[in-house]
Amino acid sequence: MDRGIEHQQNLARFDIAVILLRARSNRLEDLEPLVEATMDAARNTPPGTLAVVEE
Repeated sequence: MDRGIEHQQNLARFDIAVILLRARSNRLEDLEPLVEATMDAARNTPPGTLAVVEE
């Protein structure tokens, strides 16, 4: 639950993609609807970039 990661880190210097989930809370019932979009983002987000998945 890091609300400012895209502003705090230089993501381009890392060899990973970061996927930010925006939901009402970190409770399972709030995150569950984001699973399919999260999996798509994991497959399609290039390293060093940020993808945002939200409702």
